[in-house]
Amino acid sequence: MQLRRWAPYPSALSLEVNGRLIPGEPDPGLLGEAGWYTFDVPELAHGVDYTLVADGEPIPDPLARWLPEGVHAAARFFDPAQVDWTDDGWVGRSLDIDAVIYELHVGTFTRGGTLDHAAAQLAELAELGISHVELMPLAAFDGTHGWGYDGVALNAVHEPYGGPAALCRFVDRAHELGLAVVLDVVHNHLGPSGNYWDVLGPWFTDQQQTPWGQAVNLDGPGSDNVRTILLDSAVSWLRDFHLDGLRLDAVHELRDDRAVHYLEELSSAVDDLSAQLRRPLVLIAESDRNDPRTVTARSMGGLGLTAQWDDDIHHALHWLLTGESTGYYGDFASLDAVRQAFEGAFLHQGGYSTFRGRTHGRPVNFALTPPSRFVAALQTHDQVGNRARGERLSQLVPFERLAAGAALLITLPYIPMLFMGEEWGSLTPWCYFTSFPDPALAHAVTEGRAHEFGAHGWSAEVPDPQDPQTFERSVLRWHERQEPGHATLLAWYQALIRWRRGQPTDEPARCRFGVRADGAAAWVLVHVGPRWVIVNLDAEPASVTLPNHGGVMPPVALDLAWPVDSVTLAAGVVTLAAGSVALLS
Repeated sequence: MQLRRWAPYPSALSLEVNGRLIPGEPDPGLLGEAGWYTFDVPELAHGVDYTLVADGEPIPDPLARWLPEGVHAAARFFDPAQVDWTDDGWVGRSLDIDAVIYELHVGTFTRGGTLDHAAAQLAELAELGISHVELMPLAAFDGTHGWGYDGVALNAVHEPYGGPAALCRFVDRAHELGLAVVLDVVHNHLGPSGNYWDVLGPWFTDQQQTPWGQAVNLDGPGSDNVRTILLDSAVSWLRDFHLDGLRLDAVHELRDDRAVHYLEELSSAVDDLSAQLRRPLVLIAESDRNDPRTVTARSMGGLGLTAQWDDDIHHALHWLLTGESTGYYGDFASLDAVRQAFEGAFLHQGGYSTFRGRTHGRPVNFALTPPSRFVAALQTHDQVGNRARGERLSQLVPFERLAAGAALLITLPYIPMLFMGEEWGSLTPWCYFTSFPDPALAHAVTEGRAHEFGAHGWSAEVPDPQDPQTFERSVLRWHERQEPGHATLLAWYQALIRWRRGQPTDEPARCRFGVRADGAAAWVLVHVGPRWVIVNLDAEPASVTLPNHGGVMPPVALDLAWPVDSVTLAAGVVTLAAGSVALLS
């Protein structure tokens, strides 16, 4: 077996296998630069432990795929070719207008907290109508429980989740059920504990900072090699673990001043792999820039990613349902702002943001970046977990508002994404939790979280991230699905997804949509092509006249209503009971 590793800092790099120390052979990189080493080790087979030795000091391999004893211990060689895959017939799933994404965190998705336990629930997601399962980060981190954004080993599957073999089983089962799998990866920073990259080379830059520490070196000396390693890591997840896409964390924190941005290189590499594998591969960005160029084709001057998270849609929905207007919700605290966000993908398209105190964003042209380039959500791990107490929407509003929010989300022509448990109105909070073994780091995290929210008056109520109970309270309770109210909401989500997929599949037709709202009566109407959704958020009944075509009202049918028998239709006028929803065609 052959390994190549980049380590320009040590004067020598060796590999220890079965008690034998094997010196690395200097190997010029692709551009002839020094710092690369090659190891030819016949005994390095699947399941064999090994350690890197830098100038006589043993360290874990930061590019290992398997760290069975944690991020500070020896690696174990994992060969995906040894996996008994059964998905040879898998042709993939595009992230098209009919896609529905489901975001989940492996550790809290089930009581068992492993990929195998999660795989056992995939049939329920297929029945719900999900097309893409998005896994929060699996990269190995220090401790047992965490969100995953403190990962330090780019390619290793966190051992408490079951390790790399469990990921293969999960993906295989998902493909059997017709589900694509997208993995959340973090290329903008690395975690604080178990991070050995700076022992080997200039992985970080002192010239740039992120909110989580030093930025990854994407444009300084040595950055060609950093970019090569990151690109290889991304491609290997997709190729060797049969994944269908990657979600890229906080791409606005990828500090890159080069003429060719890292994301452009990544999208090109993934497109090449997609052509080789003959199946679609997707890249979904989390971006705070409101810049449609992120998902504009490279041939038209964009970065070429498949889709991006759209926080403006979330913020508009959240204000509409909860009335919260603090912080960034303040920019969305009017029905006109909701209408603009719904119709334009972004509210901020170069206009002034009171929250930021400056102009923000760039205009969206649906001819270049159609609605399927934007992922919209009522809830995400960020928007729930970064509340001080981790309250889900179900803990803030009654069921009728959950139903109204679901109808709007799934009707709009963007790609809807659900956060695990949302579909039945789970009442478990989802808090920020960690389990760092280092007492000093654990204390710093606890104090930092309390200080962060203390300025907002939440200090007495913020759960301690290091308290095991904070994690335990965040685990989904699947038995809720069968309980009154929850079961009805679950059936509503299933019906909405079926209704969405019954619309015309021609995306340009779905771009012909609009929003009407009445602030006095608190109702919102969304029409997409020949279909309408009306939600009445008032405590009183509302009567809404449907838009007509040239003065002629075509025949209209009521397809779905929440609750049943709460809506009547006569002569183009829809009458909705308080807190009800109507879907018509």
